[in-house]
Amino acid sequence: MCILFVALKTHPQYPLIICANRDEFHHRPTAPAQFWPPEQNMLAGKDLQAGGTWFGINKQGQIAGVTNLRVAQKSQEPMRSRGELIIKALSSGSLICPNWLEEHAEDYQPFNLVFGQGTNLYCFNSLKQETVKLTAGFHAISNGALDDIWPKMAKGQRSLEALIQQSGPLELESLIQLMQDDSRPEDNELPDTGVGLEWERRLAAIYIRHPDYGTRSTSILLQNAQGEVQFTEVRYDGKGRRLGQQDFHFTLPSQLPKEPDCLAHF
Repeated sequence: MCILFVALKTHPQYPLIICANRDEFHHRPTAPAQFWPPEQNMLAGKDLQAGGTWFGINKQGQIAGVTNLRVAQKSQEPMRSRGELIIKALSSGSLICPNWLEEHAEDYQPFNLVFGQGTNLYCFNSLKQETVKLTAGFHAISNGALDDIWPKMAKGQRSLEALIQQSGPLELESLIQLMQDDSRPEDNELPDTGVGLEWERRLAAIYIRHPDYGTRSTSILLQNAQGEVQFTEVRYDGKGRRLGQQDFHFTLPSQLPKEPDCLAHF
């Protein structure tokens, strides 16, 4: 996953809005979003190479998304796939806890994990060993620290805020188009994350259009005040063409799982 934009308690109808893009090599085999068998409880796309996923929700309304941190990677010795963190977060029956993440962070390459339920969302940064609760408002999570002000993060956050504040109903297609913004900032605005200028340019847009490595899918999650969830995934090829779209609707149970005590002080 490359970037997530989150709006918490900013829209009168949808207290939770998440827009997310997954960037990956186009040759990496992937299955479209679906409810995973056999339990049919977790809704997410699937990385067929490592078996994990990048963003999903379960029928109890628990949510998780992972982004890599663009820093020097650890030893190239085999490490656990970060995609399995989503499975753990959404399959355990209770929210994943920061103490578990702190204990096991070294098993993975550096990552941000966004997790929680409804408007109670948290972001764990594996390098800082820090868990932060997301406040009401707008947030961007990409390949640096929570709410870093990289150009694409600031631009997407502003665009989402403008969409939500406009009059009229919130349009799904407008959210998808926001995530398809492939405009790039000037070189002097680019962050320096150690990957070289050419890669900084390539990775600088919200939507990365490249035949080898680029945006593979957009996920939009809307949860309204009545507990109704809409989850949409749009998939793309290396030329930026749409390969398909999956739309899911379900209603959360009236009795939701209790937040674990380990999150009480955040």
